[in-house]
Amino acid sequence: MPNRTPSVTVVIPARFGSSRFPGKPLARLLGKPLIQHVYERVQAAPGIDRVLVATDDPRISETVQGFGGDVVLTRDPFRTGTDRVAGVARQLEGDVFMNLQGDEIALHPGLFTDLVGPFLASGAAMGTLKRRLTSPEELHNPGVVKVVTDHHGEALYFSRAPIPHVRDGAAGEPVGGLHYVHLGLYIYTRDTLLQIADLPTGVLEEAEKLEQLRAMEQGMRIRVWETSHGSLRIDTPEDLDAAAAALQKLVPC
Repeated sequence: MPNRTPSVTVVIPARFGSSRFPGKPLARLLGKPLIQHVYERVQAAPGIDRVLVATDDPRISETVQGFGGDVVLTRDPFRTGTDRVAGVARQLEGDVFMNLQGDEIALHPGLFTDLVGPFLASGAAMGTLKRRLTSPEELHNPGVVKVVTDHHGEALYFSRAPIPHVRDGAAGEPVGGLHYVHLGLYIYTRDTLLQIADLPTGVLEEAEKLEQLRAMEQGMRIRVWETSHGSLRIDTPEDLDAAAAALQKLVPC
């Protein structure tokens, strides 16, 4: 008999509390809550078996149910989105889980195809995506996470700092083939996800506030694939106007 294709479950962690943008998942964008835009974009992607939102807030739960989405209300306190996704994985069956941040709006379903297909074919335990960084503003914005990889596509480090530093380059300018933005989604085998959730918070994770560094500090490998597909990241209320303009230009996918 042929091998069964592993099931892929996308979990979107969504908290109401945010120091920079309280209530962000429910912020209105072109007449819809932000969480609905994120949900519907991943729903349009092939190769995904289930999409659900994981939240500890009844207001978000009711909103997701209101637009027909699948939601799990998680009452336990969780350190990070990864830990919340792991909490869902402990309750549900599934082979592969994707953690999609609740403020990352994909502009094309190919964004997910560029991660799911290569991951399932690779035998990797954990993976994510990068995209070429072209804006000096993004390079120096600590809200934009940068990633450096080796020649095999394994992550060397993730940082909010503008890495790598180019000593003799043009001051503050990103360099093609060197500077990449890390996108807000991770994919893991079930066992790997649960293993990460059982680890203590790492010192690098605590310093950068980047949960993937917990795995790296313990010697776990993260495979990184490149995508050319765009996405919108909503960090502050001011980002909503720019996101609305970008979404209005899109042809429905």
